[in-house]
Amino acid sequence: MPSSFNRLLDLALPNALYLLGILVIALVVNRLLRAVTNLVIKQASGQGRPAQLREQQTRTLAGVLYGVGSKGVWVVALLMALEKLGFNITPAVTVAGLASLAVGFGAQTLVRDVITGFYIALEDQYVVGDTIQIADYIGRVEHLTLRRTVLRDARGALVTIANGEIRTVSNLSRDWSQTFVDVSLAPESPIEKTLQALETAAADLRGDPAWSQALVDGPRILGVQNFDRNSSTVRLQVRTAPTRQDEVARELRRRIQIEFQKQGIPIASVQRIELAGVSHSSQEAVQPDAAS
Repeated sequence: MPSSFNRLLDLALPNALYLLGILVIALVVNRLLRAVTNLVIKQASGQGRPAQLREQQTRTLAGVLYGVGSKGVWVVALLMALEKLGFNITPAVTVAGLASLAVGFGAQTLVRDVITGFYIALEDQYVVGDTIQIADYIGRVEHLTLRRTVLRDARGALVTIANGEIRTVSNLSRDWSQTFVDVSLAPESPIEKTLQALETAAADLRGDPAWSQALVDGPRILGVQNFDRNSSTVRLQVRTAPTRQDEVARELRRRIQIEFQKQGIPIASVQRIELAGVSHSSQEAVQPDAAS
């Protein structure tokens, strides 16, 4: 043991300056790596929970990047030092290369998930708390890592989606949401009186302090969307705060119904039924029976 130590000491002393240079360079590179990865961090612009979650998410991402890069720097520094001390590092490099290749082939799906998760976080596509749609799944993001996204859907179920499977994502929680309200009217309904009643209901909603904070634009009347011998349809548009479009639409329908009752405006009594997978001629044969 002492002889081995003495041999190592004899090799290290003549190359002390070289080894010290490797150590200094490794420390400097690590310091630069820390500074570069800190650029990924998005500082919270406010005290809101989404901003705080965004900062925490980017800090985690920066930590992962720094950890991987730092380990790579020290491995390279160690190999350079061992080579200078007279050790044959070729077998170690060969084994490490083969192991990396095997892991790469065996973990292609994992690598794809992590890379996609990296871009999700870096591009701020969504964060925990956002309501998003991925393929046929719509829900609130409960958990997000570099490997997976977990949603809570309308049924209350937790849906886990591998990030690598995500091709298109719709974020329903950014800036504003939008919905359309269609009102079906009886053919005998006077259109001008109806439009005035709709404007009264919309203005009443806009003027209500309990609802005005949820509105971004509207409700506004777009006009007659459709009409035939059985009914006519008037469409309204409303933009709301993120994810509040459904409750605003329900409240708007309630106020429209109350206003129609006040002014005695009839609504359509014929309901249109569409049957999926049935030919057009078959639908025409079924609809009169369903309407009656």
